[in-house]
Amino acid sequence: MTILRTRPFGQKYAFVVAGMIFLALLAAAGVRAAPGVLIVPLGKAFGWSRDTISLSAALGIFLYGMVGPFAAALMQAIGIRRTLIGALALMAVSIASSAWMTQPWQLLLSWGVFSGIGSGCVAIVLGATVVNRWFVTHRGLVMGLLTASTATGTLAFLPALAAIAEYGGWRPVVWTVAAGCALLIPLAWWLLPERPADIGLRPYGATEAETAEPPRRNLLAIALGSLATASRQRTFWLLFATFFICGFTTNGLIGTHFIAMCGDHGIPQVRAAGLLAMMGAFDLVGTTLSGWLTDRYDPRKLLFVYYSLRGLSLIWLPYSDFSLTSLSLFGVFYGLDWIATVPPTLRLATEAFGDRDAPVVFGWVAAGHQIGAASAAFLAGALRTQGGSYLEPFVVAGATAVVAGTLALMIQRDTHTLQPALAAD
Repeated sequence: MTILRTRPFGQKYAFVVAGMIFLALLAAAGVRAAPGVLIVPLGKAFGWSRDTISLSAALGIFLYGMVGPFAAALMQAIGIRRTLIGALALMAVSIASSAWMTQPWQLLLSWGVFSGIGSGCVAIVLGATVVNRWFVTHRGLVMGLLTASTATGTLAFLPALAAIAEYGGWRPVVWTVAAGCALLIPLAWWLLPERPADIGLRPYGATEAETAEPPRRNLLAIALGSLATASRQRTFWLLFATFFICGFTTNGLIGTHFIAMCGDHGIPQVRAAGLLAMMGAFDLVGTTLSGWLTDRYDPRKLLFVYYSLRGLSLIWLPYSDFSLTSLSLFGVFYGLDWIATVPPTLRLATEAFGDRDAPVVFGWVAAGHQIGAASAAFLAGALRTQGGSYLEPFVVAGATAVVAGTLALMIQRDTHTLQPALAAD
């Protein structure tokens, strides 16, 4: 193998790679979060209803998830760096083009279809692929950090985007998000080698060099073959169902509609976005801690606790008084649990399907997450339009989270032997 130029920090360069992926996931999550800020400004500018705007957000979230397994396969076929750079470019161009939109179908194409495809390549499966390729030890911790970036990006930028929308309208928001994606392209090209061996390193924590794997070029065979094999196992469907509910109760509901829900109670956009940013800060702590716990404790029991507590908090919120105290309490509690479910879910997938195939299988599980999120994004908007309240979608989402906690306990584990590689290409 040809050795490329060396990099600083030795084996710890794996953490530089993780940092680059953290920034990319942050940007992609910000893309998926921006529609939550744009719901009100676009409604005022064009007279579009909330269910119309919610449909574009739901479509983007749906594709964000459905592209995941194919993106994981694409990373195996052409490489992580090429996939990431292409996805960042697609997001930047599609979002920038929406600055000239005048019709709802243009919103669906730019913020729904094309940004959904681009952000789907820069999602949880990217983190899973990098963690399995660059780390042997501390996988749970690093995956927790990378996962936290998806929620942190969803939430941390919202106050700034909301302020931009309030004082400058929706178009400056578009340009800001597009520029953020574009600026990461040269950084990814510079900092991201394809594999540790390409720069003369071993995966972090490995005691011997990587075992060379034959390249896998058939994109459809990788993605669909993995699905066909995994779908014959009960573990896959339990992981898929729990992650569907995870999406239904997080970015699809809170990420898309929390600001609008607060607006129904007279809370300004910037203040509501600030509460979401606070959730993002606590999510960074909670999901990182979840990764640390996943390295040490039964991931099924962790999932039971996470889902059950999340469900109770969602049921409580619409019955609260929406004061600063109650919303802050919800923000802290919910933020710690936002997507703490990802590290234990990835660990269960890796145990069941092995290091090589787990990222693709996990991509299909993550697709369930985004299908759930898309369902919540559209359903909550439709119910709000029809009934004038967000009460029903929040109570339903809370109840499903409690069900997910029970399903997590039904997953069987095999911690001694990992499954052999899935069907060959």
